[in-house]
Amino acid sequence: MPEKMLMKGNEALAEAAIQAGCRLFFGYPITPQTEVAAYMSKRMPKIGGTYLHAESEVAAINMVLGASAAGMRAMTSSSSPGISLKSEGISYMAGSDLPALIINVQRGGPGLGGIQPSQADYWQATRATGHGDFQILVFAPSTVQEMVDLVADAFDLGDKYRMPAMILADGMLGQMMEPVSLPDRSGKELPAKPWAACGHHGGRAHNIVNSLYLTPQELERLIDERFARYEKIKAEEQRAEEYLTEDADIVVVAYGASSRISRSAVNMAREKGIRAGLIRPITVWPYPTAAIERAIPTTKSFLCVEMSMGQMVDDLRLTVNGRKPVHFYGRTGGIIPTPAEVLGEIEKIVGGAQ
Repeated sequence: MPEKMLMKGNEALAEAAIQAGCRLFFGYPITPQTEVAAYMSKRMPKIGGTYLHAESEVAAINMVLGASAAGMRAMTSSSSPGISLKSEGISYMAGSDLPALIINVQRGGPGLGGIQPSQADYWQATRATGHGDFQILVFAPSTVQEMVDLVADAFDLGDKYRMPAMILADGMLGQMMEPVSLPDRSGKELPAKPWAACGHHGGRAHNIVNSLYLTPQELERLIDERFARYEKIKAEEQRAEEYLTEDADIVVVAYGASSRISRSAVNMAREKGIRAGLIRPITVWPYPTAAIERAIPTTKSFLCVEMSMGQMVDDLRLTVNGRKPVHFYGRTGGIIPTPAEVLGEIEKIVGGAQ
């Protein structure tokens, strides 16, 4: 078992990316993710990598695009307003079938909002990371250790499916310190990328990385091809944790930092004799519909808990499709809900159902 060390979430993210083979980082500072860039600025020169402080978020994502097109593992990180600025470049990458890792350590919004933790970028991450018909892989860790583990998975699956991947964290996870074990990936070779535009030395035809198609039929064919790939991802890459759901009368659904709070509330409810359970999505795209489906026949209701006015609750309602009641509890503006608040909602719903 690798030795554990105490690391801040943002720095653990950065080191995990280095261990996963990332050697190119392009970023721009914004609270609460600046430590990712600061850590990379110190570590990358020591390992033969490149850290580049871009002139803007727009420049950073386009540098990632170029590096990925050349076949390199590259990443960028930002926080909510910065991700908005990167959205055009993310769409260009999706349209070019390019993998890369994008970190979003969410803060309150809209606009400049505040620097406190938030989960109000769910819609952006899962539905509108940029213009056009496309999706990206989105992972939602709930601990610093899981952030470390999911970085490597995000890089690997991004390469496998040739698409951008995002770690959707928040200011609470980015700033907290927890013990982590860094995976030993020494000797693990990165996948070959025969599609990359990295020079051919006369040994193959030219590779062209492009997202512009002037013939509508050709563009439609490529989008259809991409969406067939998305269906495969939905079938094979859903991830969720199911906690005490087998006999639960009420199932709380929460991701990221909200799931930590919700787990405490579920435990408190159990102590009071309320049969509560928790489903924690680990991938929010693809959304873990299979885990929700398993709970529908046995539970009486669902409660979605988020640090927003309600965004993931839409996916929960679409999955449940009216078969059981779906309730919502959220705090916004950077306020973190407490276990007591969530327990209060559980008691209100269970009491109302009796």
